[in-house]
This record gives sequence, structure tokens and C-alpha cells, in this order.
Amino acid sequence: MKALHLEKIHPGLSIDCVVFGLHGDTLKVLILKLKKIDKWALPGGFVAATEAVDTEAARMLKDRTGLDHLFLQQFHLFGAVDRNKVSDIRNFVDQQIISAAEGEVLAQRFVTISYYAVVDYAKVQAPTPDYSSEFCEWCPLKELPSLIHDHREIIAKAYQVLKRDLNYQPIGYNLLPDKFTMPELQAVYETILEKKIDRRNFRRKMLSFDILIATDEVRTGGSHKAPILYKFDEQKYQAAMVGGLVSLW
Repeated sequence: MKALHLEKIHPGLSIDCVVFGLHGDTLKVLILKLKKIDKWALPGGFVAATEAVDTEAARMLKDRTGLDHLFLQQFHLFGAVDRNKVSDIRNFVDQQIISAAEGEVLAQRFVTISYYAVVDYAKVQAPTPDYSSEFCEWCPLKELPSLIHDHREIIAKAYQVLKRDLNYQPIGYNLLPDKFTMPELQAVYETILEKKIDRRNFRRKMLSFDILIATDEVRTGGSHKAPILYKFDEQKYQAAMVGGLVSLW
């Protein structure tokens, strides 16, 4: 059993991260299977008293995914008085995942700052569990297992915010390979928004944002005309992340 070193963390404050990835036409979430307990949890943890919250969130995600420089958006603070379920804490103690002393601390009120991240599913080769979990894996958003505390609510809120943010930020950069076709980019939006988008309108709108570069390459191997491969203009993309877009899909 690994000690949590609770004396080094900011009291009453935690971080939970919702990591979205696309696998084909399925939106998935990265979750951790807890040791000895038939429950799952979001990647997260506690905030060191000497570290900035954003720094801690980025570190946690790199530990789980192996990736850095991710799109990482703080989206909500969950602060219900009863959000930490005492039964879950008791389970952790009974199964010796944490000590009784640690259980007393964790049973107290914690507010959690929640972030969401979007990643290229293919780049996360081997998601890594933390001290309290057996393994870490991707789960379809619509097939979530039993989760601890209010983590199901956190995921639902993150998905709501992700769909909203598609109207204002070019999130597709983090969900696609370096080069992609316009249909592949459109599929990202349709999967997340759960609706069809007119092909011509989508192409016109994406090109109007001036964040895409048409390469001199095409996607070969299909039965139809080989589509052009695009890539994001990183400088303009980052400017759009700051300044925002207005698309209203």
C-alpha cells in the first residue's frame, strides 16, 4: 500500500480529468479500474501545496497517457457537500488501498477542479494506472461502468462542455493524426455532436476559419476519388484557440 503523503497536499482540493479520445466513430473516455473494488474512477489526484493547479492537471495526464502539450480545459468546480461517498472511502480502507488514517482525511469534504482533454486515441499506446488502480483503459462514453463518487456526473458535464466548445475552438487538432482528410475531420464533429452535418457547408465553414493547410498529398486506397490531405496551421490554430471561433454547428 502506497502512502498518499497527505501532509504535502492542499487540504480539501482535488483534480479530476476527463480524457476523450475517438476510436473510429466511437467517443471514448479514459478511466481507471480500482484495486480490489468493482468500481472505476477518473484520472486525477490531489494538488501539491507547492504547485499550480494547471501544472498538476497536466502532470497527472502525462502520467496516465504519456502525452504532454494536450488540449486541457478547466471546465467546472464540483463542490457538493456530499460528493465524496463515505461508502467508497470505507471500501478503500477495508480493501487496504488506503490506510485508516488516510480514509479519515479523504472522508472529509473535498471540492474538485475538473478538466477535460481531447487526445488522438492512437497515440496513447499503453494507458498507465496509478497507485490505487489495477489498470487504465478506454471505455465508450455510452457504456460507462459503475464509477465512484460523482465521477459519472463529471463525465456528463465534460461532454456537455466539449460539445459547446466545438462552436468556439478548433478542437479537432488533438483528435486526428498530423494529416487528415476533410471527411475525417467532419466525422470528428459528427461523432461528438451526434448529428449529421452537410458536407458542403462543413467544408466551406472549416476553410473560412483559415486554420487548415491543403497539402499536395491525397489519401489513397479508397474506391472513390482520392481526397486531399490537410494539416492544421499550428500558429493560426493556436491563435484561434485564444481568440475563438464562431461556428454554431
